[in-house]
Amino acid sequence: MSEFDAYLSLAQESGDHRWAFGTGFEDPLAGVATAVPDGVDAAALAACCLELGDDALIYSHRLQQWVTRAPELEEETAIANIALDLLGQARLLLTRAGQAEEGGRDEDRLAFFRDEREFRNVRLVERADADFAELAARLLIFSAWRLALLQELTASPDPVLAAIAAKSVKELTYHRDYAAGWVIRLGDGTELSHAKMQAALDGYWPLAGELDLGGEAGAFLDAVFAAATLTRPAAAPLRAVAGKTGRDGTHTQALGYILAELQSVARAHPEARW
Repeated sequence: MSEFDAYLSLAQESGDHRWAFGTGFEDPLAGVATAVPDGVDAAALAACCLELGDDALIYSHRLQQWVTRAPELEEETAIANIALDLLGQARLLLTRAGQAEEGGRDEDRLAFFRDEREFRNVRLVERADADFAELAARLLIFSAWRLALLQELTASPDPVLAAIAAKSVKELTYHRDYAAGWVIRLGDGTELSHAKMQAALDGYWPLAGELDLGGEAGAFLDAVFAAATLTRPAAAPLRAVAGKTGRDGTHTQALGYILAELQSVARAHPEARW
């Protein structure tokens, strides 16, 4: 089980013992040219950054709702920092999406003034967690998938996206290992905690149908499930609704409630500055 220990993983990787990498002040884009390079499809780059930015923005909001609800103060601190990491990723990615698209919208315009059907996040990030087991289950699935995806994007021909990905990989490694530690602890714990952890995985698994959980991500998940004495869910992944996915703008009912809360102040005072 030591291979899934978050502290050990961070120490071996970087020697950094802070709760989360996103609490640092280093600018990942320092010295990086922001013009879209020749040969890079600007529309495709904008779409990619928008999708990844929306994933991070919506999931960050869900995690922030756990502040004051976590079982221990330590976990509250960890979850809050993970949420801040994802919010930081969202800001960078949405900014890059705006730079690459023709309209040139900034991060605030993209975050606060798009309607539900314009969001391109996967549906996995939308539902509220019913308990801490569900938080751990979703965070494990999401971070294992996103880490593998962002690792590939560190080789992006767009230097800005590559720099964002490199920063995000450090953060997501922590997120994944933190979640894995809790999934193992609960899965291989008491009869009750095991049942709750299995139910949480079973409940979220259909929403993971939009994700590529093969390769490194799938292997990591299988290793965690084995260490946690859990069974990989048998439910068929829900890949699309009427042939559409979250990437197409088809979402669960939960997203509308998230956006109503997330966007209310900006829409009520669109010219405000603070």
